[in-house]
Order: sequence, then C-alpha cells, then structure tokens
Amino acid sequence: MSPDSVGFALLLLGAMLLIAKIIRVKWRLPQRLFVPSSIIAGSLALLLGPDVLGRLASALGTDRFADAGLFTQDILDVWSTLPGLLISVVFAGLFLGSPLPSFRTAREQAGPQIAFGLTLASGQYVLGILLAILVLSPVFGLPVLSGSLIEMGFEGGHGTAAGMAGVFEQYGFPEGKDLALGMATVGLLSGIILGIALINWGARKGHATALNGGAASSDEDRAGVVAKDRRQSAGALTVQPASIESLSLHFGLLAVAVLVGWVMLTAMQWVEQQLWADTVEIFSAVPLFPMAMIGGILVQIVIQSFDKREVVDRPMVERLQGLSLDVLITAALGTLALDVIANNFGAFVLLVVVGLAWSLFAFFVLARRVLPDYWFERGIGDLGQSLGVTATGLVLLKIADPEVKTSAYPAFGYKQLILEPFFGGGLVTAAAIPLMANFGPYWLLGGMAVLLAVSLAVGLLHYGPKGRKGGGSPGARDGDGSGRTADVAA
Repeated sequence: MSPDSVGFALLLLGAMLLIAKIIRVKWRLPQRLFVPSSIIAGSLALLLGPDVLGRLASALGTDRFADAGLFTQDILDVWSTLPGLLISVVFAGLFLGSPLPSFRTAREQAGPQIAFGLTLASGQYVLGILLAILVLSPVFGLPVLSGSLIEMGFEGGHGTAAGMAGVFEQYGFPEGKDLALGMATVGLLSGIILGIALINWGARKGHATALNGGAASSDEDRAGVVAKDRRQSAGALTVQPASIESLSLHFGLLAVAVLVGWVMLTAMQWVEQQLWADTVEIFSAVPLFPMAMIGGILVQIVIQSFDKREVVDRPMVERLQGLSLDVLITAALGTLALDVIANNFGAFVLLVVVGLAWSLFAFFVLARRVLPDYWFERGIGDLGQSLGVTATGLVLLKIADPEVKTSAYPAFGYKQLILEPFFGGGLVTAAAIPLMANFGPYWLLGGMAVLLAVSLAVGLLHYGPKGRKGGGSPGARDGDGSGRTADVAA
C-alpha cells in the first residue's frame, strides 16, 4: 500500500461525500427521511465496489471490475482501516470543551433519564444474549458472541461496529463486524423514520407538547442547508492564526486525548501480561476508542484547571468529530461485506426485530411511567439513540422540541455523561465480547439482568411516582393537549 494510494483513497471519500450532498439536496426521498449524506456516500461506495458492481460484472461475463469494483484493492484496504482509527478521534472529543458537572448535579437533573437509558442499554444485552443462547447459536450456528450485536450495532452505531472489527477477528467471529455494520445501518434509518412518524403521532395526540401548531421543516432544513439568515460560525477563533491555527490547536488536543488513552491501554495490557494473561486475557482485546474517551475526560479536567483564557472551543471540537464520523461511516459502508449478511439473513432479521421491538416497547410503555415530565420529548431522544446512536437522538429532539421548551435537552446531555463511558461504544461495549469469550455468556447476562432490574425498579418505583405526586408537567399526562396536528419533517 503506497502513500499515493492512501492519499487517493481519502480524496475519493471526499468526492463521494460531496456527490452524496448534491444527491441529498436534489432528491426528496432522503430529505423526507433525513438520511445523512455519509450514509448516501457509503451506499454509493458500496454500489460501486466489489460486492455490487463487481458481482454484476462477473455475472455479465467480464472480469474487469470483478475484484474491487470501480476501485482498487489498495483503496479498499485503506478504507477498511480508517474506521478503527477515526472512531478514537470521535470518542476522544466527546467531553472536550464542555465543563464537567459534578456527579450530584448530573444525578439530580437527569436521574430519571439515566434510569431510562440504562434500562434501554442493559435490555439490549439481556434480550440479545438470550436470543443468542436460545436461537442464534443452536439454530443458525452463530457463536454466543452474537448476543452483543444489538447494543453494538444499534446504540453503538457504525463507528463502534467498525472499531470492534479486530476484537471480532481475535475471537473467531469476523462476520460480527459486517453484521454489526448492517444492524447499525438499519438502526439509523429505523430510528429516523420511526422517530419522525412517532413525532407526527405525538403532535396529533397532544403528547408532543413542545410543538405549537406544528413544526414543518423549511426547504433548507429538508435539504440539509442552513438558511443565510440563520448561519453561525462553525467555531470560534480562540488563538491568533500567526501563532497556530485554531483548528490545528483543537486537533492537537484530540491527538493528546487519543495518546493518553493509548498509554493507559498499553499500561493495562502490560500489567495483564505480567500477572494473569496465562489464565484469562481481557485488556488485550479492548479497542482503543473507549480509552481515548477517558483520555479526553482527563484532558478536559486539565483544561478546566489551567485554561483561564478559555481557548478551547466546543463547536470546533464538534466539527472535527463530525468530519471524522462522516469519513468513518462512508468508509465503513463502502467496505461492508453483503455476503455475510446474506449468509446469515435469518439471524440478522431476528436481531433487528428484537432490537426494534425492545426500543418501541420501552418508549410506549416505560417512558411515560419512568420519566416524570415531558415523557414524549425525553423518551423520543433516547429512542433515537437506542436505535441509531446519539446523533439520531439529538435529531429527533430537535424536531420534537425545536425551541428547547422542555427539560429534554439538559436531561439528555447529563445522561450522556453517565452512560457514554460505558454503553454505546464505552467500556461495557468494548469488554462484552472478551468477557463472553473468556467466562461464557451467563456472567454478562446475569450482570445486565441485575442492572436492568435495578434500573427499572428505580425508574418505576422512585422517579415515576415522584413525578406523578408532584404533578409533573403538561407533557407528563396522557392525552393532555388540544389535539394539535403537525406535519413534522414531511
């Protein structure tokens, strides 16, 4: 693999993202479904790659595009490597530039949201592992490690699925990466489509109290373009460009966060090799990205202590994260092995159905009983995240509560500070496969079952009654509203 191949592979990703954006602007279907351009770009790369164009060329009797489609094998090799690298950048910036609140503050403002989020995440493991033990393993021949795919693909998303590729291979389940990526794609699209449909339903029934008479999106919103009169700076210029570009400074902070995570992970792996590696190995299979997140938290603690001039700008960090995530998703989908999903289609469908059913059950049945106020807005954000990562939850929150009239936004944000280090690509997600491989599935199943029971008990018996006793908010009562209708994001 030559440096020229690496550079050209990156240029192709940029070109496909641009083409995808043009498609998004011109084609109404992805506008109505709020499909991100990175998904369109990744799908375009997949269509032009070996699994679609290559197979079609072979079927037509030509070998010209059979091996790698329109690309070369070097380009595909670069793309397959990128997700595992870029996910560490995304996770390293999760807390950079945002002041870390005290645990007490986060608990008081987001206790119900934390209970609901833990219920969703732990339930995905419980149902997934039970499905693997009872059906996927004995009927379809998949290893019990497949029980982690619901949480990894739905709540973890494309980045987590791609970042766990090495772990899947290490434990003899390389198909897991492609199954997780397929689930991440289905989850993301389902989260957006179902979420928008539910917001329209909630507005008609009066549950979506923040929508005053409808929140139909403008043409610019649907096309994904910010109107001229609403445009804001992508990031503040916090340092003089003559000394260093602000973008370079923030890239440096992300790089330090990743390096801190790498040092911690390397140290833990060294200790494991010295003490207990002959018996069991856990840290050797832990990927870098959850440790990069911890590195980002440590860097943020230092920043809060010494950055008196406030030169770290959160929007600038988010732009770098967004760039990394767009490239990551495009590269991951472009190298997706469709034959793996086709060969395991029955198991794949079962995993998707169980994951969707659990998230919808939690939203319709549990949310209004656990969340003491504005259950619809607070629940729709967690529904989106449980199906299609944090970004999907935020998109649905923005549609359901466009003017931030409810407590959903701060509750969701504080919940993320507690859950993000563990689920959706955090330490639990990273350790799930090594734990099941070394100790069997029942230990993890038992731990997640206990967490599910405790989260449900706290939510249903403490926060729910507490909200009802206090009267809650208008959004806490079923059927409260004037029957307003709204054609949201139509």
